[in-house]
Amino acid sequence: MDDVAWGPLPGVPGVVVRRAVSADLPALVALLADDPLGALRESADGGLEPYRRAFALVDADPAHLLVVALAGAEAVGTLQLSFLPGLSRRGALRAQVEGVRVRADRRGDGLGEALLRWALAEARRRDCAVVQLTTDQARPDAHRFYERLGFVASHRGYKLGLDS
Repeated sequence: MDDVAWGPLPGVPGVVVRRAVSADLPALVALLADDPLGALRESADGGLEPYRRAFALVDADPAHLLVVALAGAEAVGTLQLSFLPGLSRRGALRAQVEGVRVRADRRGDGLGEALLRWALAEARRRDCAVVQLTTDQARPDAHRFYERLGFVASHRGYKLGLDS
């Protein structure tokens, strides 16, 4: 993945995007927890070990790309982009967007849109036929955001937690 377009995030002066590294984990967890739903699911209070294990798996797999948007040395946004091969759509490659977060004080300044547009460009560069994502039903602002970028609520998603 060395040919990924790292560097300045188009449309957001002073912000760069790059592959996340393990040293970014505390900031990434803070971004994940920085909203009402994330605050219920994410916490480093018990330590970062579960996040370190997950990061190692994501980072080692070329089908997954975890990125961080930086303003100077500060993490201000993140997302994970995964590339899923499949038989449907004539064997099309899909890009799955996960964990989109923008730091609270940067929301509304175009950073989220620029980060998503970067992900869309990367998916096109890899010849993906479709980009898909899910967002919690309790996030109406996110729904409007994705729809404004051209995403369509075309499917109904289901989840089943496997926690004991």
